[in-house]
Amino acid sequence: MNYPIPTTTEEIIALNKQPVDEEIVAAAIAGVIQIARSQGQTLNDLTLQVLAEDNLLDQGQRRWLSNIVTQAWKSIL
Repeated sequence: MNYPIPTTTEEIIALNKQPVDEEIVAAAIAGVIQIARSQGQTLNDLTLQVLAEDNLLDQGQRRWLSNIVTQAWKSIL
Protein backbone atom coordinates (compact mmCIF):
# COMPACT_ATOMS: atom_id res chain seq x y z
CA MET A 1 0.00 0.00 0.00
CA ASN A 2 1.34 3.41 -0.96
CA TYR A 3 -0.43 5.24 1.85
CA PRO A 4 0.41 4.83 5.53
CA ILE A 5 -2.48 3.91 7.79
CA PRO A 6 -3.72 7.12 9.42
CA THR A 7 -3.37 7.28 13.18
CA THR A 8 -5.40 10.43 13.83
CA THR A 9 -8.65 11.92 12.66
CA GLU A 10 -6.69 14.76 11.09
CA GLU A 11 -4.67 12.30 9.00
CA ILE A 12 -7.87 10.65 7.80
CA ILE A 13 -9.31 14.02 6.82
CA ALA A 14 -6.06 14.84 4.99
CA LEU A 15 -6.62 11.80 2.77
CA ASN A 16 -9.42 13.86 1.22
CA LYS A 17 -6.73 15.73 -0.73
CA GLN A 18 -5.64 12.54 -2.52
CA PRO A 19 -7.31 11.09 -5.60
CA VAL A 20 -9.74 8.38 -4.53
CA ASP A 21 -8.67 4.84 -5.30
CA GLU A 22 -8.84 1.44 -3.63
CA GLU A 23 -5.68 2.05 -1.61
CA ILE A 24 -6.83 5.36 -0.17
CA VAL A 25 -10.19 3.82 0.83
CA ALA A 26 -8.44 0.83 2.43
CA ALA A 27 -6.07 3.16 4.32
CA ALA A 28 -8.99 5.25 5.56
CA ILE A 29 -10.94 2.20 6.75
CA ALA A 30 -7.87 0.77 8.49
CA GLY A 31 -7.23 4.14 10.15
CA VAL A 32 -10.80 4.45 11.38
CA ILE A 33 -10.59 0.95 12.85
CA GLN A 34 -7.31 1.62 14.61
CA ILE A 35 -8.55 4.93 16.01
CA ALA A 36 -11.80 3.32 17.20
CA ARG A 37 -9.86 0.56 18.95
CA SER A 38 -7.48 3.05 20.57
CA GLN A 39 -10.52 4.87 21.96
CA GLY A 40 -11.90 1.65 23.42
CA GLN A 41 -14.71 1.26 20.91
CA THR A 42 -15.96 -2.17 19.97
CA LEU A 43 -16.81 -3.49 16.53
CA ASN A 44 -20.47 -3.08 17.48
CA ASP A 45 -19.91 0.59 18.37
CA LEU A 46 -18.24 1.23 15.03
CA THR A 47 -20.83 -0.60 12.94
CA LEU A 48 -23.61 1.33 14.69
CA GLN A 49 -21.87 4.55 13.65
CA VAL A 50 -21.51 3.33 10.06
CA LEU A 51 -25.17 2.30 9.94
CA ALA A 52 -26.43 5.61 11.39
CA GLU A 53 -28.55 7.72 9.05
CA ASP A 54 -26.68 10.37 7.12
CA ASN A 55 -27.03 12.38 3.94
CA LEU A 56 -23.99 10.82 2.27
CA LEU A 57 -24.90 7.13 1.88
CA ASP A 58 -28.19 5.35 1.42
CA GLN A 59 -29.17 2.41 3.62
CA GLY A 60 -27.83 -0.23 1.22
CA GLN A 61 -24.48 1.54 0.93
CA ARG A 62 -24.23 1.85 4.72
CA ARG A 63 -24.89 -1.90 5.11
CA TRP A 64 -22.27 -2.69 2.46
CA LEU A 65 -19.74 -0.43 4.19
CA SER A 66 -20.60 -1.96 7.55
CA ASN A 67 -19.81 -5.42 6.16
CA ILE A 68 -16.47 -4.17 4.79
CA VAL A 69 -15.61 -2.57 8.15
CA THR A 70 -16.51 -5.81 9.94
CA GLN A 71 -14.27 -7.87 7.64
CA ALA A 72 -11.42 -5.39 8.03
CA TRP A 73 -11.84 -5.26 11.83
CA LYS A 74 -11.46 -9.04 12.00
CA SER A 75 -8.40 -9.10 9.74
CA ILE A 76 -6.48 -6.15 11.22
CA LEU A 77 -4.62 -7.13 14.37
